[in-house]
Amino acid sequence: MAQERWASTFRIVAPDLRGHGRSTSEPPWTFAQHVDDLVETVDALGISKADWVGHSFGGRLVLELAARRPERVRRAVLLDPAFDLLPHVAEFAADFERRDPVHDSPADYAAQWPDTTRPDLALEDAEQHCDVLPDGRLRRRTCQPAMVSIYGELATEPPPPDLLRAPTLLVYAPAYGLVRDEHLDAYAGRVETLAVPGMHMVIWDAFDPVADAVERFLS
Repeated sequence: MAQERWASTFRIVAPDLRGHGRSTSEPPWTFAQHVDDLVETVDALGISKADWVGHSFGGRLVLELAARRPERVRRAVLLDPAFDLLPHVAEFAADFERRDPVHDSPADYAAQWPDTTRPDLALEDAEQHCDVLPDGRLRRRTCQPAMVSIYGELATEPPPPDLLRAPTLLVYAPAYGLVRDEHLDAYAGRVETLAVPGMHMVIWDAFDPVADAVERFLS
């Protein structure tokens, strides 16, 4: 989405978080460490203040950044953010992440999102974020202990809404239910909201509405 829709207008930086991609996997994997990593990264790029876009865990991380380092956030976009996970959901997801994330093929990888309206983007995701093993299978480029730890972090209370002082756009998928009524109530009047069809992968399932809304908001 960033490459296709925003890169001609904005400078785009997409960091691999700790435990993801080719970044270090060294602990700790706390919100505080992730925020420090983000600040260190943008400092190295000469960026003092930016617009931040985060999906899922990334959305919660944008909230953490806005609470801890508000001077670094000009505007914020939260794409179906994980404000906080219910304990049983976090436990289920963490247990799932204990397995080795190996897939037989790109199609097998994409099958994790059977309800998506954009399976082509799921296949592209496999190419971008997996390593090809000697036997031809794909392994997602993540550190599983870090992933388990992240779900534990997501079961904690998010920063208080009054710490979010930057103009913010909240895009969410009601059908998925990750953003709950209590979150909408807590941030009422503080954020601009947009409900979109589809499930959690709003960047796929509602590609054009999300891309249009973010571009309009940041412009």
